[in-house]
Amino acid sequence: MEKIRIGLIGAGMISSKHLASYQKIPEAEVVAVCSRTRQSAERCAQQWNIPEACTDIQALLARDDIDAVDICLHNNLHAPVTIAALNAGKHVYCEKPLAGSWADGKAMLDAAERAGRTLHIQLGFLYRTYARAAKRLIDGGALGEIYHARTVGFRRRNRPYVDGIYGKDFVHKEFSGGGALYDFGVYHISLMLYLMGMPKPLRMSGCQYQQIPMDEARRAESGYDVQEMGVGFVRLDGGRSIDVFETWAVHLDKMDPGTLLGSRGGVKLDPFSYHTTMCDLELDCTGDLEKMEERWQHTHPLEYAYSNSEAHWIAALLGRVPMIPTAQLALDTLLIQEGIDLSGQLGREVSAEETIAASRPTAMQI
Repeated sequence: MEKIRIGLIGAGMISSKHLASYQKIPEAEVVAVCSRTRQSAERCAQQWNIPEACTDIQALLARDDIDAVDICLHNNLHAPVTIAALNAGKHVYCEKPLAGSWADGKAMLDAAERAGRTLHIQLGFLYRTYARAAKRLIDGGALGEIYHARTVGFRRRNRPYVDGIYGKDFVHKEFSGGGALYDFGVYHISLMLYLMGMPKPLRMSGCQYQQIPMDEARRAESGYDVQEMGVGFVRLDGGRSIDVFETWAVHLDKMDPGTLLGSRGGVKLDPFSYHTTMCDLELDCTGDLEKMEERWQHTHPLEYAYSNSEAHWIAALLGRVPMIPTAQLALDTLLIQEGIDLSGQLGREVSAEETIAASRPTAMQI
């Protein structure tokens, strides 16, 4: 059996999720793990039965027994490590978001094109059952012409570190690049762009907020300097639009799910429902997504390649399915996020061109 031999860079919480997926993919073989410390690398290697552990990224990239690398580092380390890996002739799978800034993300896509290698970004919501159900309805014409979408990322009070989850690096711009709009919103914005057929962002407006009280000692200890909520409105080509609501903390009990609106029907994503008018009657429909998933996995030989991001990456590298353009989706998402951020700073709507001109590298050195 042909295998893709993988070098894992980063041995933290996120890497465990990737490794759990690889264990279910016979064609994936993780041959080495690299981390900042020998202790963390060896701990990961022992836990996941990885043959070699190291702390030298360049040494790992120089190995000729590695076809591809999986990068599980903090956001502002994505660009330098990805570009180094591409320049070394490796295919790259990188955690979300693409980078800390559009400028860094564009450099990553340019490096992949120059190297003739694949750059895949972890946009895990593309593979969720409700997303695949919506895609099937869209491809079948059930929504007609999609003209508007709404993204919703809702947490009542679950900011990283200060509210007790995850680590400090999630709330420090030096590592993360941004707050909820970047960390949380990347999943929802990229999914809507994907389902809408990847229209290009043209103009953005919005604001970001940090208003909910937090423990001041934990704020100081973490260096918390990101926003907990981002809201915005995005004008897309073809007269389409997206409104964005992404929050880690807000005084509400719940919010409606993300939605897609089309000329023939509309979809709510989670919980999933489809809405249309037929024979002059308004219809609201649900679906058995559990049965759908079971049936599709048994009746469509390549459906497994859309079950999660890691399975898709390996199947695409083996030429079994075309790669979803996750790198471009992630770059367009970054453009929207930076545009909303810039709009909030300037107090007006901004264009995509203006946002690109204002984007600056935020990448850390390796």
